[in-house]
Amino acid sequence: MTEKRIILEMGTGNDLYGQDYTKAARRAVQDALHHSSITLFSKLGIDHSEMRVRVTIAVQNPDQVDCDLVAADLPRGRAEVRAVKGGLDVQDTESGTRHVVATAAVEAFLPDLSDQYKLS
Repeated sequence: MTEKRIILEMGTGNDLYGQDYTKAARRAVQDALHHSSITLFSKLGIDHSEMRVRVTIAVQNPDQVDCDLVAADLPRGRAEVRAVKGGLDVQDTESGTRHVVATAAVEAFLPDLSDQYKLS
C-alpha cells in the first residue's frame, strides 16, 4: 500500500556547552514535536502504530548522533532516524569549545486511505 505524508514539522536545538550532537538533535526533535497537535488519529479511528515517522537530523558531525536514542524520544509511530551533514558549529575561540546547533525535519506518513475517507 502506498503512503501519504501527512505531517512535516521543523525544529532546531542546541547544546551550548557540552558539545553533544545527540543532545542538540534530541532538542531539535522536541522543538519540532511541540509545534504539532494531531487529532487526526482519534477523529478517524486510526491506530498510531500505522504511522511511519521519518526524522532527518542535520549536524556538522552526523556520525556523532545516536540515532537510536533520538528515535526513542518519539512518542508515536514507527521511527526512522538518520543524521546528515548540516546544522552549525559556532566556535568559541576563547574557551576552545564549540556550540552545537542541530536542525530536524520530522515527517509522518500514513497508508493512503483516500478511498476510505472523503473530506468535504
